Amino acid sequence: MKRRSMGLTVLSLLAVGVFVVNTCHGQHGQPRESLKIGDKGVEWGSLPATDGSNYRLADIDAKLVVVVFGCHHCPVHVAYEERLKEIQADYEGKDVAVVVLNPNNMWDEDTMERMKKRAAEKEYNFVYINDASQESGHKYGARVTPHIFLLDADRVVRYIGGVDDSQNPANVKEHHLRNALDALLAGQDPPRTETRAFGCTVKYN
Repeated sequence: MKRRSMGLTVLSLLAVGVFVVNTCHGQHGQPRESLKIGDKGVEWGSLPATDGSNYRLADIDAKLVVVVFGCHHCPVHVAYEERLKEIQADYEGKDVAVVVLNPNNMWDEDTMERMKKRAAEKEYNFVYINDASQESGHKYGARVTPHIFLLDADRVVRYIGGVDDSQNPANVKEHHLRNALDALLAGQDPPRTETRAFGCTVKYN
């Protein structure tokens, strides 16, 4: 009896553990759809941003749009905040806009209040949008934060992947996003159209 009770106790604890893990993590990184190179960028509808305005994709007035799926409390995205700000600053005069959408809605940190606080603290110079519905992530196929989708003047997807090849800026060897931007601005194809996107998985409900 004791051996059987112990076995049941262990199984019960394992079951609880599995339930807790599944409850906390949700369906990690599993969007319903996924855009590919050459696809048309999908309209995400009117969504609120930390600057007090609402934005659709159609409202972004720039030749090239860097659509970033990000989350300000993801350590990987945090490591890229300054780089995204630098890209916005360096390319703004070249008619490029960086737009960051947060498709997470599981944590208190994902509220608009917390997003506004982070945007102010870090002096974001890019548009930071809240998508509690997660539809933008589902439509584009965002799996991690950050995940980049670069759209050209016709809003066609020309690059998908990461900002560069290392979370640690000191170890970066390939500036994938900058290379793609430079190529498109010069009327050329990006040297690499797809790279590995790495970061925290998007928490889909």
